Amino acid sequence: MIFLPTPASTAGVLCTAPISSKIASVGIAGSKQDAYKKRKAEHEFRHKYIILKKVDTAHMGKYFGTDGFRGEANQVLTAQHAFRIGRFLGCYYTSGARPGKIVIGKDTRRSSYMFEYALAAGITASGGDVYLLHVTTTPSISYVVRTEDFDCGIMISASHNPFNDNGIKLIGGTGEKISGEMIDRMEEYLDRPNDDLPLATGESIGRTIDYVVGRNRYIGYLISLSTHSFKDLRIGLDVANGSSWEMARSIFNALGAKTYLINNEPNGFNINKDCGATHVAGLHKFVTDNKLDMGFAFDGDADRCIAVDENGQIVNGDRIMYIFAKQMSAQGELPQNTIAATMMSNYGLMKSLERINCHVSVTDVGDRFVYERMTENGYTLGGEKTGHIILSKYATTGDGILTAVKLTEAMLDRKKQLSELSEGYEEYPQIQQNLRVFDKAAVLNDTNVLDAKEKLASELGSEGRIILRKSGTEPVVRILVEAKDKGACKSYIDRLTEVIDSAGYIDKNKEASSDGVF
Repeated sequence: MIFLPTPASTAGVLCTAPISSKIASVGIAGSKQDAYKKRKAEHEFRHKYIILKKVDTAHMGKYFGTDGFRGEANQVLTAQHAFRIGRFLGCYYTSGARPGKIVIGKDTRRSSYMFEYALAAGITASGGDVYLLHVTTTPSISYVVRTEDFDCGIMISASHNPFNDNGIKLIGGTGEKISGEMIDRMEEYLDRPNDDLPLATGESIGRTIDYVVGRNRYIGYLISLSTHSFKDLRIGLDVANGSSWEMARSIFNALGAKTYLINNEPNGFNINKDCGATHVAGLHKFVTDNKLDMGFAFDGDADRCIAVDENGQIVNGDRIMYIFAKQMSAQGELPQNTIAATMMSNYGLMKSLERINCHVSVTDVGDRFVYERMTENGYTLGGEKTGHIILSKYATTGDGILTAVKLTEAMLDRKKQLSELSEGYEEYPQIQQNLRVFDKAAVLNDTNVLDAKEKLASELGSEGRIILRKSGTEPVVRILVEAKDKGACKSYIDRLTEVIDSAGYIDKNKEASSDGVF
């Protein structure tokens, strides 16, 4: 059964320009005069190339969004929140038989240390044991939890957001993000005026244990996945002054590469600042100026990767998925010849994959939804244009360093330069604008805004699409436009932005963080 989301059925998402308009724009449908052929083409396209299913967003709560509890440190997300989350998890996982075992990692933000101590205090006060990986990546937490005897993992990070924001990501015992049901129970507890959970006493008070060995095992795991030596390859790494600032270099050095780093001096405040996967211009210049073979940019917690080829061409998440899909399909490692990607992926990805007999199952925005779709249908590859790439054979989350290693391997396997791997990929003109607003729900419920969007969509007709959606991780709305050229994209975005601005929704005192869409 095909379910086509509508504004009423897909929370926070308003997607106009129906599939039929996309079909018309690329010449699949017949002439405008031939309605029958157009409907037939639309039907065939839906069933052959795009699978849209309803996404359950019921777990989107008061505190936790698509990627954890995220907000400005000690304004939205406080140390008290962290302590009480620790209390809940410590009690939940501790039984009479044994204390709960919870592993914690953090990125390089100043506030990450505060939240680490608050979480550890809450967990141990409830009788659980805490294992500290210290500064590490989100995918390393997922790996340690699923390969060792841990009940839960916590990553303290706001990913691509600026340093003043932070977040708490919860990972269950299988290495996947914790279920919506448990999040609901935790939010109910956070809203209680009093902390009524029992406190551990005496010998039942939990321990805090240094567990750097877990991080080292993850590093060893990534090294073990390569079947090639990277000897003589000159590789640039932009580590975003974040979680991967030491780890990435050690992995690529161990594989034999000549590694060159930028943005590897974290000071607590410079994470993601004009660098990393959300600001690739610096890596582009670094690769071209130094004539490197390639470069990889990670975000603050290293669950994303954006590449730069030897010519300076940006290889975003869509292009990376195309490269992997092409290779995996040829090797018989792509079940149903289908990948999972979000509605924000470029339409060119779908058309490029179509030409090699591969298909896209389209999800709501967020790597958790991508992974859910992958597990539902047995897909082995999925991701987002922003660089979250999930290779389910090796990981349960997006993993920037893993993506970089396997992309390098693909190049060595095929004996081609990185620029040559994406031959056949065609990208459609697309621009995204991120707007920081006071109330993102109000924007999406404003009839004047919606009417303006519908008018613009009508003008676009069969020449593109316009999407207005809210971020699941910060007070931001995103406008995405695909049109016949970049100038038209910019014009439509500016016109809708003006309507939103005139209504007084835009917070001009704070900039919206980039999510790395290129």
